[in-house]
Amino acid sequence: MRSTAIIVMALLAALTACTEEQPAVRPHLAALRAAERSTAAAHSVRVESTTAMGEELSIEAEGALDWQDELVGTLTITYTGGTTAQTMRRLGVTSMEARYLPDAYYAHMGEKFAKQSGGRHWIRYAYDDLADLGDGTGATFAEQIRTSTPNQSVKLLLDCADVRRIGEETVRGRRAVHYSGTVAVDDVADAGLRRQLEQAGVTAQTVDLWVDDRGLLIKKAEKGELATGELTQTAHYSDYGVRVSTEAPPAEDTQDFKELLKKQGS
Repeated sequence: MRSTAIIVMALLAALTACTEEQPAVRPHLAALRAAERSTAAAHSVRVESTTAMGEELSIEAEGALDWQDELVGTLTITYTGGTTAQTMRRLGVTSMEARYLPDAYYAHMGEKFAKQSGGRHWIRYAYDDLADLGDGTGATFAEQIRTSTPNQSVKLLLDCADVRRIGEETVRGRRAVHYSGTVAVDDVADAGLRRQLEQAGVTAQTVDLWVDDRGLLIKKAEKGELATGELTQTAHYSDYGVRVSTEAPPAEDTQDFKELLKKQGS
């Protein structure tokens, strides 16, 4: 459970809040507000990302997400290093398909897991069941999935007092404007997001965003400190408006997380 939560939070969380240094220039804020609206209205996107969380985990992910109604989509997650990756390899998993649906998150655990779970390859994490876990981690996990979309990075950067327009750059052949801000969790205005970051152990972070000439976020880079080490993440966004089709795995091939906990007595 903890490994899966770390992965999803690392992939989807927009971990930003701001410190006060330089006053933001008004045209920068206007451009970022327009970018937040345009990115939110696009409803879907392809994403490629790399994430490292200290010595605990490093992963690569790619796929497509849709947030027109509720967040849905599919990502392929590849474990590239860290202690969590070592644990997953012992389970026979080096790459995992993750499916996001309105009521649950599904993780394909591979053949070794299937041999130990009656032939079932998937674990289903129902968001309501996660929210019932006593330590609050499951509720945070579920909330992250339901609320994390690319425009959240732009929205939260708008709270930064020190947002800077770095200048025009080229990102994968596309012209974009680069913005940067400095962050501190204590200053996050959104209480829910602040709670998520605190539970993840985030203490400080910087964020860089690249917005194209259509006002769409096409890249973000984050670097910060967790209680367990340094967090770095880079994500590229493309094909806004792409059609996303995601279905739940067959019930007969799925093990419910709540039932799995009961079997393990934990």
